[in-house]
Amino acid sequence: MSDAAYLRLRGLVKEFPGRRAVDGVTLDVARGEILALLGPSGCGKTTTLRLLAGFETPDAGSVEVAGEDVTRQRPAERRVGMVFQNYALFPHLDVGENVAFGLTGPKDRVQARVVEALQMVDLAGYERRGVAALSGGQQQRVALARSLAPEPRVLLLDEPLSNLDPSLRERTRRELREAIQRVGITTVFVTHEQEEAFDLGDRVAVMNAGRLEQVGTPDELYDRPASAFVASFVGRANVLPGELVGGAAGARVIVRPEAMRFGPDGAIAGAVRARRFVGGFAFFTVQLPSGLTFEVYAPHTAAKVGDAVRVAVDKVLFREDGRAGGHDGGRA
Repeated sequence: MSDAAYLRLRGLVKEFPGRRAVDGVTLDVARGEILALLGPSGCGKTTTLRLLAGFETPDAGSVEVAGEDVTRQRPAERRVGMVFQNYALFPHLDVGENVAFGLTGPKDRVQARVVEALQMVDLAGYERRGVAALSGGQQQRVALARSLAPEPRVLLLDEPLSNLDPSLRERTRRELREAIQRVGITTVFVTHEQEEAFDLGDRVAVMNAGRLEQVGTPDELYDRPASAFVASFVGRANVLPGELVGGAAGARVIVRPEAMRFGPDGAIAGAVRARRFVGGFAFFTVQLPSGLTFEVYAPHTAAKVGDAVRVAVDKVLFREDGRAGGHDGGRA
């Protein structure tokens, strides 16, 4: 990002007994950008979010918001809004009272902010409703409104959709993104769900073992991974011996299932052991004589379970030696 970055993390380090949870994270977020922190459990993404919020103090490094160093400020001084994983709503308070919680000033001003915040999340008129009567998605938006009511400079969300039924997540993701874009607030959210990160984030920061592996748009991460971890973690991927696709023996290559195809010119011989139907296409599990299995994404009529097949690789996504994809290995 440019020097005009609104949120800056510089060399953040956080250690707990026996482990370094965050290891030198440096990251810029533009004003109004939605950034997803994506990674497996234990990678340090939630600790990074807590360092931004001020709930944890870094052992090294700094956090800046709008040019102001907030590293040693308490959470209340940072003007950062936080939506927790479980929403943390008060069941004995109605929607308006939940949104007003923590606001100070004249009563009419507080009520005006409640109305404005609920309008931002498309819940106008919900002030007197009980939170227990709301859907999971509506409760989430109440929590979002409560975080927006004090007019924070940055919005932080910790696994914002994890408590929702899978059938509701897609719709709620759309509603959440629309609400954040309507407000235009700089946002960082944590998730372990790739679909959620790609759908909500303008950019995605992939973390692993406390470090940033790569930051980029969903397209950049999927098509041009900077490391073997990103190549195998983002999207579906096959890890194959290099010699199968014309590479060096002992090395490994990473290939997307859609970059593999069945055909008589294929250099890889195996047998179809399973097929998972997904509309007009299917994921075929192919097993080699060595026992190694990998997936091929192809038209559902391309093969049947039990068929002997030959598989060609049209593009290698990543090589173990660090070179990114682009290799045409289809006829190796």
